[in-house]
Amino acid sequence: MFESNVAQHETGSVAHDAFDPVGTGLLLVMYFVIISLMWLFMYFVEFLGNGPSVVG
Repeated sequence: MFESNVAQHETGSVAHDAFDPVGTGLLLVMYFVIISLMWLFMYFVEFLGNGPSVVG
């Protein structure tokens, strides 16, 4: 097995205070919005029959 010669400053870890998971939170919010819109569509359009229908 060969070891690569990487400088120490390139392999430093991220401190706990510097970790800010904004991207993960944004993905969760976008997922929640998509699921909510799908639920609204299914409830008001498909189940109540008030408007156009995709199924039948």
